[in-house]
Amino acid sequence: MIINPENVPNRTTTNYPQEFKSFVLGRVKKAVGNAAGLKNFGVNLVTLAPGSCSALRHWHTRQDEFIYVIEGEVTLVTNEGAHILQPGMMAGFPAGEANGHHLVNRSQEAVVYLEIGDRTADDEGHYPDDDLMAQATANGWIFTRKDGTLYES
Repeated sequence: MIINPENVPNRTTTNYPQEFKSFVLGRVKKAVGNAAGLKNFGVNLVTLAPGSCSALRHWHTRQDEFIYVIEGEVTLVTNEGAHILQPGMMAGFPAGEANGHHLVNRSQEAVVYLEIGDRTADDEGHYPDDDLMAQATANGWIFTRKDGTLYES
């Protein structure tokens, strides 16, 4: 199936609890994989405005992630520190490796990248810098504090 990203709706919302939503302001996702009818993995075309983050720094227990930079210069932050990625560069994050990661646009221009991840059930998201945990359920992600208490919605 051919996808024209201009025909895929923008998604600017996040499932994060209220106190974490500001970190991803300026992030726009287009679920191009869903537009193609993909079932086993997702593909998002993501634009990050200057100063925006892809997500809070995190890692997954069961889901692999992969990114490919199309346009702009973005900073990848991992346990090892900050790394500049330019167009054509890629990074992969294997499931189960406790290496928290996220992208930060520290430049003055928009960044565009592809974000690819599988949809393995029973995944957990760990957030090393924040009091946050995520659990994938049949109805979506549930976010709690690290002690298991729910955030107010």
